[in-house]
Amino acid sequence: MKKILLTGFGPFGKDSINPALLVVQELDNQKLILNKGRNNSEVKIVSKELPVVFSKTINEFITIVETTNPDLILSIGQAGGRMGISLERIGINVADADIIDNEKNKPRDEPIIRHGPAAYFTTINIRQTFHAIKEAGIPVMISNSAGTFVCNNLIYGALHFFASSKKFTKTKYGFIHIPYLPKQAAEKKKITPSMSLSLIKKAILIAIKANLG
Repeated sequence: MKKILLTGFGPFGKDSINPALLVVQELDNQKLILNKGRNNSEVKIVSKELPVVFSKTINEFITIVETTNPDLILSIGQAGGRMGISLERIGINVADADIIDNEKNKPRDEPIIRHGPAAYFTTINIRQTFHAIKEAGIPVMISNSAGTFVCNNLIYGALHFFASSKKFTKTKYGFIHIPYLPKQAAEKKKITPSMSLSLIKKAILIAIKANLG
C-alpha cells in the first residue's frame, strides 16, 4: 500500500486557527482507492503537524519522513490574501521574516542551508495537478514564490534533504498554499479572499490522485 504524508502548520501571527492544520487533520488515516484500468490500488494518508518555527520545522519534517517512509508528500500552508489554491513551484535559500515565528524568531537575509544552492524545484507534476484541480471548478494557480517565511523554509529544507538522500530518491514532494477560511476572512478589516474547508479538502485529494502514478 502506498503512503501519502500530509503536513500542516498550526496557527501563527494573529490567527487563532490555521486551515492547513485543520484540513490535514480531517484527512488523517483516510484510505483512497485509485482506479487503474482493471486493477485498483489502495493508498493511506498520514497527517502530521509541523511547528511554525524556523529552527525546528525542517528537523521535525525529516524525522517524520524517516519514520513514515511516504511515497508522496504534500505540505500545506496558509497564505492569507491569496485568491485560491496555490501550487508552489520553488523554494529559495533565504529566510527573511516580516513577522516573528511562534518562538519569536525573525531572521533577516539568512541562508537556510549555508553554501546550499540558490533554489530547488518541487517534484510533483505541478502542471498536471493544476489542470486536475482547475477542471474540478476550484480556483487554482501555479505560484513562483512561496515567500521567505517558514513555509519557504520548509520547502527548501525538505527538497535539500531529498536531494542529499540516497533512500528517498523516488519520493515526490509538493507544497500547497491555501486561502483563509470564510470565518477568518470575516474577521479582517478589509474584504479578503477565502475558501471553504470542504473545497480545500477536495483540492488536496485531487492533488494526491494527480501525483500517484
